[in-house]
Amino acid sequence: MPVDVVTEIVIDRPREQVAAYAADPSHAPDWYVNLDSVEWRTPPPLHVGSRVAFVARFLGRRLEYTYEVVSFEPGDLLVMRTAEGPFPMETTYTWSDAARGTTMTLRNRGEPAGFAKVGARMMASAMRRANRKDLARLKSLLEAAQS
Repeated sequence: MPVDVVTEIVIDRPREQVAAYAADPSHAPDWYVNLDSVEWRTPPPLHVGSRVAFVARFLGRRLEYTYEVVSFEPGDLLVMRTAEGPFPMETTYTWSDAARGTTMTLRNRGEPAGFAKVGARMMASAMRRANRKDLARLKSLLEAAQS
């Protein structure tokens, strides 16, 4: 059973600022609740072909995975796919103008394998909760920087 989780939030900051901050993997541990570390496998800045390794905690397990950037349109779209990891996953960020600031959409989709395949429905629910927390934390960080 595939997992496809879409979450979005409006952040009261200009799109260019939200996108620049969120698309920089070096900032990810600041706003991803379950992310422990990030390591660039290719030199920054981010571009199509960039590879970034992450260590995270999810559902009581330590996960190590490497994403490769497959599409990047600064300020509009970032798509990353696992190049190495426990199961194939694609993460997409999109940014669009909102009445007050920026709408950021975070989408995670993939095909769980192994232990995760059995609990795909539970995994999707846990991902949705985590993504909501992550986006709320991003909103809080960026809006606090405005003050």
